[in-house]
Amino acid sequence: MGKINWGRVVVGGLLAGVVLNVYDFLINGWILSAQWNAALQALGKGEMGSGMMVWFVACDFLIGLWVVWLYAAIRPRFGAGPKTALTAGLAAWFALGLIVTLSQLPMGLFPASLYYWNLIGWLVVGPLATVAGAALYQEA
Repeated sequence: MGKINWGRVVVGGLLAGVVLNVYDFLINGWILSAQWNAALQALGKGEMGSGMMVWFVACDFLIGLWVVWLYAAIRPRFGAGPKTALTAGLAAWFALGLIVTLSQLPMGLFPASLYYWNLIGWLVVGPLATVAGAALYQEA
């Protein structure tokens, strides 16, 4: 078992982060922005501002780094390639998408439709971003 190539994790993670950020910009920042702003205003938080956007962009890059690290970590057991990257991406969706959504949904802070849109979207984009980032990963 080789050691994780951290340079390639960073490069692949940045690419995965770009994919996640494009998705978030299109879906949450453009298509669902009016619904998010209405939900935030209902909570007394105002509309989404640049501070929130910077936070979301940074988090997408952190997630991108994490999914490529996860791919690198499971690669020796599952083998290199897109199937393993899909496995890592689905595991990330399960942990970051499904479980987080299920834990927040009962609080009713946001409309359920916003959670469902993101849950379904991340089921597609999470594995896609992981495959993209993992394509740049190689062992040292």
